[in-house]
Amino acid sequence: MKQKVVIKLSVHDEKSRAKAMKAAVGVDGVNSASLQRDKDLIEVTGEGIDVVLLTTQLRNRLKYAEVVSVNPVEEKKIEENKEKGKNKEPEATIQYLMGCPPPQYICAPCPPYQDPSCPIL
Repeated sequence: MKQKVVIKLSVHDEKSRAKAMKAAVGVDGVNSASLQRDKDLIEVTGEGIDVVLLTTQLRNRLKYAEVVSVNPVEEKKIEENKEKGKNKEPEATIQYLMGCPPPQYICAPCPPYQDPSCPIL
């Protein structure tokens, strides 16, 4: 399930903003993160985000992080297609075919190349 997490941070300069973005994007399940500069909020969206881990990572880097809200994100496009009963894009399928490895041929070793006009050899 996709969710949107809003966390209040204490960011004062560009260096701390970069630390916050790096910490937020490093957590598993995060698809995107955006900072609102005027309110010192970071919005993180993704699937299966561990909010406690995300907040802990931000606290370790910035010393202050407070969860404001956690909301599910509704995907309107998928719901509209389900209501109409029409999928514009067919689902892609991937097939892996496993077979025997190709036969290996054993050849006789080639004689070494010797050119009488070569001064190096």
